[in-house]
Formats: sequence, structure tokens, C-alpha cells
Amino acid sequence: MSSRNGTDRPYDIVLFGATGFVGALTAEYLARHAPADCRWAVAGRSREKLERLRERLAAVDPRCASLPLVQADADDPAALRELAESARVVATTVGPYVSYGEELVAACAEAGTDYLDLTGEPEFVDLTYVRHDARARETGARLVHACGFDSIPYDLGVYFTVQQLPKDVPLRVDGFVRSNAMFSGGTLASVVTAMGRGPQTLRAARDRRLHEPRLVGRRARAPIGSPRFSRETGAWALPLPTLDPRIVSRSAAALARYGPDFRYRNYASLKRLPMALGAVAAVGAGVAATQIPAVRRWLTARYEPGRGPSPERRAKSWFSVRFVGEGGGRRVFTEVSGGDPGYDETAKMFAESALALAFDALPPTSGQVTTAVAMGDALLERLRTAGIAFRVADSR
Repeated sequence: MSSRNGTDRPYDIVLFGATGFVGALTAEYLARHAPADCRWAVAGRSREKLERLRERLAAVDPRCASLPLVQADADDPAALRELAESARVVATTVGPYVSYGEELVAACAEAGTDYLDLTGEPEFVDLTYVRHDARARETGARLVHACGFDSIPYDLGVYFTVQQLPKDVPLRVDGFVRSNAMFSGGTLASVVTAMGRGPQTLRAARDRRLHEPRLVGRRARAPIGSPRFSRETGAWALPLPTLDPRIVSRSAAALARYGPDFRYRNYASLKRLPMALGAVAAVGAGVAATQIPAVRRWLTARYEPGRGPSPERRAKSWFSVRFVGEGGGRRVFTEVSGGDPGYDETAKMFAESALALAFDALPPTSGQVTTAVAMGDALLERLRTAGIAFRVADSR
């Protein structure tokens, strides 16, 4: 059964991990912006924490005083199956996903329930593709990973950029990200976990390549670029070996609008050379340090999950991703920008993605799909309405 037809289910959306830092921000966003007829619930392992969250939400909207609470643990497959069967869309913030996420993906794939997460972990995305994509295609479930700052600004930013370029020609897009934001304990735990699992990540990627159908008659690539000074942005560009380029290339492989030969590269943009060199050194040291289990435990213990930047600090945070697209003799500059990327804007992107899957007229897709493939124009318009800018900066 496809979740799009599951109107007999008690809930349109269940937010799992709602009492965590980003989870609570997402719940508050839904309390303010979900339509009056949206049947939604918050879920987590602690009934007491869920009740406290409901009290906070009732201060935002008195109707939330009766918001349903669903108690479930990430380690309890039976509870997760019941959760998945109760909802049309399940959105989860519970990470690191490679440690806590797969049972819920499996439950949603089996139940035909749309699934959303905030992962930036390539290993997890590849594992769930190999193990659950086929079943999700059979049941009609859409498994949509990386529905926050990883990777919506890049995936939908490139999608928007491609629409400004000619059709049916080779296209090249480079993205350059800048931000002044801080991270939370949950984000740190996910990053440290991913950095410390290099061999497992490589194995998962190889296994995916064995199972994934090859693209015939077209190419869609996301190579890692080289450090360079970018004349387009007037800054130093450092390649980012994150999940985002992989998501973009999968959108390009699925959508013919990206042309017969598509290439995307992803960079961090830094104004000063010493800062760029320091960033390279810091990343290298971080990767080396996280190979030691004791160091990983120490790092994650320094900043516990559930904590994050204050509202005052988030109010000062911002992000900008500038894209340079070329093809068919045309060159275009576009930009995606907004406020605090890791928390306020991520909660907005995540909640709007769940609402889009639950209520919007979307392309008929299933299995593991990207935000551009699953929601495309509908999500882009939702985010613009919600205050995230997608704009053409210049073209010629």
C-alpha cells in the first residue's frame, strides 16, 4: 500500500526524536505552520520528555495541548513497525543514523510509509539503498535522506540552477558554500561517527555500485575538485567530500532535465588563504584523530546530544551557497541563502519536506529518492515562501 493512499492511518506525520535539539525546533515549526487539518504526533523514547515538549508546543498553539504522543525506542523493532504503520510520513532526527536509523527505514519500507531524515552519513544512505530500496519500490514508500542543510540547499540549488540553463546540452555546475554557524552535540556525534568509519563507508559505497543500475546514454558525475582560487566568487575554494555532491549526482541521474552529460563540484568558500590552509589542516587532523575509538568517545562527550547554540547565537547565523552553472553557451550565477543553517533553517527544511510529502501533488516516485526527485518544484516553492531565498544573481 502506498502511503499516499493511507488516509485511514491515524497520523499524516509522526516526528520521531522530537525531544532532541533539532527535533524540538522542528516540532515548534510544525506547531506554527502545519495546516489545521494536519494530523501529526511527536515520538521518542521518553514519555516524560514528550510531555514536557507538548507543554512547550501548547504555548505556541493551544491546540497542541492534545497533541498525540508516541513512545518508541530506536532499538525496538516492534515499536518502530507500529509507528511506521500508524503514519503516512515519518520524519526522524535520531542519529547517528548508522547506529540508530536502519530499523526505522526497514519498518517504513515494509509499511509503505514515506520516510525522511537529516543524515549526512554516506555509509548509512548506501546501506539503506542496498537493503531497503527494492522493498520500498514494491510498497510505494519514498525514502528521502538528507532533508536539512545536508543536502537541500545543494540539491534544490542545483535543481534551480539547471532550470536557468539550456536543455539537452552538457551542463557544469559548481557550488560554493559560506556560513558562520555553530553545531550541536547531535551533529558532532554524527560527524565524528562518520569520520571514524572510513573503511565501512568505502565498503558500503562499493556494495551500492554493485546493486545500482548503470545510467545508459547519459552521464551524471560529482568528482572532488581541487583547491583553487575562484575568480567567480573572489575566494579560496576547498573541495568538500560530503554527502551533498552524491545527492546532487543522483538527482541528475534520475532527471533528464540535467542533460546528457552533467558534472557537479562542491566547495567551501573562504576569503583568506591562511584560513583556507588552517581549515585543510583541521580536517586532516580531525580525520586522523577520529580513527582512535577513545578519541571519538572523548570528542562526543565534550558536547552532549540534545544541546546546541542559543537562540541569540542562531539569530546571528547565516548561510549562502553560490552556484556557477554553464552549458550551451550560457553561464548563470544563482544563490540559495538563509539564516542559521544547522538548526533554524534545517528545522524549516525538514518540516516543509514532511508537509510536502504528506499534502502536495508530487511526481509518482518510490524507493530511495532525493529531495529534487521526490518533491522538486513543490518543495522549492514551499521553502521560498518560508523565507529561504533561491535567486538568479547574474547570467550571460
